[in-house]
Amino acid sequence: EKPYKCKECGKSFRQTSVLKSHQKMHTGEKPYKCKQCDKSFAHSSSFRTHQKIHTSEEHCSCPECGREFHQLSHLRKHYRLHTGE
Repeated sequence: EKPYKCKECGKSFRQTSVLKSHQKMHTGEKPYKCKQCDKSFAHSSSFRTHQKIHTSEEHCSCPECGREFHQLSHLRKHYRLHTGE
């Protein structure tokens, strides 16, 4: 059962915390702000992932053009531009 319903779109959730997180999508609220580059995030998990950009020495490089990415998923998405996939 999903008793917690979003008033904006009608989507239902099992937990109020998940509903509150979802509602940020509608309001545009981004309370997690990076002090190093001023980017803002709606969710703490996205903010924590972003912070690794500033602290990590590990980078993934594109084998085609050499562009560097902080997340492997971003490199994979970029690499599709070269492969046409």
